[in-house]
Amino acid sequence: MYEGQEPAQGPTEAEVAALNARYAPLGFEARLKLLYEEFPVDKVLVTSSFAATSAYFLHIISTINPAQPIHFIDTGFHFPETVAYRQYMIDLFKLTVVDVRAEDWKHAHTVNDKTYESDPDFCCSINKVEPLELIKPNYRVWMSSLMRWQTDHRAGLPVFELRRGVMKFNPMIDVTREERDAYIRDHQLPFHPMVARGYSSIGCTHCTVAGDGRSGRWLGKPKTECGLHL
Repeated sequence: MYEGQEPAQGPTEAEVAALNARYAPLGFEARLKLLYEEFPVDKVLVTSSFAATSAYFLHIISTINPAQPIHFIDTGFHFPETVAYRQYMIDLFKLTVVDVRAEDWKHAHTVNDKTYESDPDFCCSINKVEPLELIKPNYRVWMSSLMRWQTDHRAGLPVFELRRGVMKFNPMIDVTREERDAYIRDHQLPFHPMVARGYSSIGCTHCTVAGDGRSGRWLGKPKTECGLHL
C-alpha cells in the first residue's frame, strides 16, 4: 500500500446495481464527469496499456480530470515503440503516470524460464495481475477502457461490476468502434506507431503479432485476455 492510504471497504452487489441503474443511460463522457462528482480522484484507479488507440481514453480522462494519475503495468516485455508512445502521451496530455511492476526476482524468473512460451497465463499472472492486485485495496473504483466489441468476454460486461473485491468501472463499454474512430479523427489523436504496421492490439513482445482486433494476441493459444479483466 502507499503510505498514508487505508484499504477501502468492499462494495456490495446492491451498490453496484444502483450505480448501473444511474450510469448506464449516460454517455461515456457524462459517466466520467459524474464519477468524479461522486468519488475522490485519489480513490479512483485508472489503468492504461498505452497500446493501439489508448490516446482516445487518455485524451478524455486528461480533459475531464487532469489530476487523475494513470497506472501503467510495466511487464518488462513491452515493445520499444510502446515505451516511446507512453512518453509521447505523457508529454502531449501532461499525464502523471505511475508504473506498476512485479518484484524483480519474479520477473527475472519469467525471463530466464521463458514462461511466456510454456505458460503464458502464469507469465501474465506474475507480471500483470499480481502487481495490480497489490494496489487495488487502496482504491474504491478501478476504471478501465474496455469496449464490448473487442472480445466475446467483454461483450457481456456492464458499466459497473464487482471484480475480485473491487468495483470495476467500464465507462466506455458500449462505445462502438465507429464512435471511437470518429473521436480520434475529430481530435487528430495519434495512434500507437505499430498500428500502421497492422497491429490492432498490442501487448508484450513475445505474445503479440500483427492482426485485426485481438487476433494477434497469444497466437496459437486459446487465450484472449491477460487475466486482468477476468
